[in-house]
Amino acid sequence: MLGALTILLVFQLVGETISRGLGLPVPGPVIGFILLLAALLLRRGVPEELRTTATGLLTHFSLMFVPAGVGVMVHLSRLRDEWLPITVALVLSTLLTIGCTALVMNWLMRRFSHKEKA
Repeated sequence: MLGALTILLVFQLVGETISRGLGLPVPGPVIGFILLLAALLLRRGVPEELRTTATGLLTHFSLMFVPAGVGVMVHLSRLRDEWLPITVALVLSTLLTIGCTALVMNWLMRRFSHKEKA
């Protein structure tokens, strides 16, 4: 497990270094995850130790929402004061995400249906 955690943390560190070093607007852990994905694709599989450790972490993933819940409770008065802009932002971003997802899915479906016919 220690080896697998080390792998995960090294990829996160590399991603963070790239993100900060190049001044990218993408979080370091996201870059690290993409690099890890690329490494696993090149390796053509996930080592069993990494799979077991990742599965163990994911079973306790709900604990990651505790800080967010505490933050909401701490800033409840601010949420009460700014509920309208927050609600508008949430609704608009949700609608934009659904629309963008639909457009991408439609494009992909057309693209793959053309490949199947050829």
